[in-house]
Amino acid sequence: MSQRLIHVAAGAIADGWGRVLVARRPRDTHQGGLWEFPGGKLEPGETVQAGLSRELEEELGIRVVTSQPLIRIRHDYGDRRVLLDVHRVSRFAGEPQGREGQPLAWLRPEQMVPTDFPAADRPIINALRLPALYLITGQDPRVGKRFLQRLNKALEAGIRLVQLRAHGLEMAAYAALAQAAYRLCEQAGARLILNRAHAGLHAVPCHGLHFPTRLLLQLEARPAGADLLLGASCHNREQLRHAERLGLDYALLSPVLPTATHPAARPLGWGQFAALVEEAALPVYALGGLAPRDLPRVTSLYGQGVAAIRGLWPRDEG
Repeated sequence: MSQRLIHVAAGAIADGWGRVLVARRPRDTHQGGLWEFPGGKLEPGETVQAGLSRELEEELGIRVVTSQPLIRIRHDYGDRRVLLDVHRVSRFAGEPQGREGQPLAWLRPEQMVPTDFPAADRPIINALRLPALYLITGQDPRVGKRFLQRLNKALEAGIRLVQLRAHGLEMAAYAALAQAAYRLCEQAGARLILNRAHAGLHAVPCHGLHFPTRLLLQLEARPAGADLLLGASCHNREQLRHAERLGLDYALLSPVLPTATHPAARPLGWGQFAALVEEAALPVYALGGLAPRDLPRVTSLYGQGVAAIRGLWPRDEG
């Protein structure tokens, strides 16, 4: 007999200094003693926004002023199934207090230890650690100085996650470009993700690895390197589920709209994108024909953000 689905609204409450509020669960409850993002069960007929506001006022004594969808997670604990509707609370009124005696702590996402949280909450940590915009460099024939100038311009504009795609380069040229790009990203406080068959790149510094769909489907377990950010390209439900089972940190879902990069590919459309994100228990970026102007629509559907090549790669003014 299947367990009834428990619908929970939870808040990732930010303080303006890069920290997020967490609360410790009572030890005599389910997942007791672990940290969690504050919230609680929705009442019958209650909307997520109304339930979140009610729970945070009851538990913490604060009033939600501004919130937006962050991630939606379905998880089966065996003895119960939960659906977490998580909103990022960016503005609130009042001073949070543990009204039910629960300890509170303000932590930066990088300080959060996933195993200190219930399994259903762990994808929230990844979502908080990832930015809303993800630059993919694409196949730029002008490597070297001009390429790096364009990358630096993107970093100066605020890009904090970069995938070095450049499939047309030989391995040695790709490795050299990656080393130079890594230095620029480090200086800007950004992260560099390598998209290349990874043999021969062990000595190349990076912050993460991205797996094209072909390589994703060959994986049977999460690759070694827990300190690296790992993601994959997905186009359907089965591929997203495989990325989730592997414990990857994010997925790119494409193409959402028609795109010049893959003109023959059939776009998902917003409805199918929303349906697939609804079922995915990991952060999902929208890719394909998108630009920063599409970010509000993506996040309203619980997408992590927008990934783009042309939409984020600065114009070549050389």
